[in-house]
Amino acid sequence: MKLIATDLDGTLLNEKGEVSRKNAEAIERAINQGLKFVVATGRSYGAAEKPLKEAGLTAPVICLNGAQTYSEDKTVLRSAPLGRTTAKHIQELCDRAGMYFEFFTSNGVYSTNREHFLEVMIDIMKSANPSLSEEEIIEGAEQRFQDEQVEFIQDNEEVFAIEGLEIYKILAFSLHKEKLADLRQALQGKEDLAITSSGDINLEFNHPDAQKGIALQFLAETMEIGMEDVMTLGDNFNDASMLQMAGRSVAMGNAEKEIKDMCSHITKTNDEDGVAAAIDEMLSSIPQESSD
Repeated sequence: MKLIATDLDGTLLNEKGEVSRKNAEAIERAINQGLKFVVATGRSYGAAEKPLKEAGLTAPVICLNGAQTYSEDKTVLRSAPLGRTTAKHIQELCDRAGMYFEFFTSNGVYSTNREHFLEVMIDIMKSANPSLSEEEIIEGAEQRFQDEQVEFIQDNEEVFAIEGLEIYKILAFSLHKEKLADLRQALQGKEDLAITSSGDINLEFNHPDAQKGIALQFLAETMEIGMEDVMTLGDNFNDASMLQMAGRSVAMGNAEKEIKDMCSHITKTNDEDGVAAAIDEMLSSIPQESSD
């Protein structure tokens, strides 16, 4: 292996949204042995960089599911925005279904209803973390504003009126699975759209070229590394493309069953330093050069 590419949420980050000390140390060990390290996430660049910086890590970042690829020095190497007509169609369907959604754009993240956002986030956190207090849940929901720096607007038409704006991803949330299924069904089969998910309460919409696997292959080629020498780690369906293309694919212990089934290896959960365990297992399998 010559390159490690990992997802963030549910993978490298624990339930507190942090890179654990053990994970950071394992990454440093791999880098010290000559391996490259890359992050591939559904997050925006700013929201991806923050936990890395807190852990003392720097890396190229594939963000928004592959819609943008940044070098380690923050240069944009590649982008794949959604078509305006397609984005408008998704927006109209989400509005009709009464769903909360966000536009991830070249100007940042836009949405229309702060109260609806808080309501959705609180419901999500309650169902995912029943042991948390009401105060902790509200604090966690508010943190999402800071992580992604969502700008709230009066009307979605404002987004489409911004000249030169590129829309990289639309993220739609619902606690009602039938709404998500209906939305997916309505948009399934569109040639200019890739639909995936990073959890069972959302759908993510990108251009077909904005997939983690495609972006990772591009980035690996710039490093003169073949995909057979890449190890990928992930937990959900927006990781599938890079897991399927890698020479060594690792599913987290907390991954969806379908993700585990498509991977060559399974590691511990994201709360058990699963990334560190997977890296150390991989490094132990690499023949060490003898020191004559």
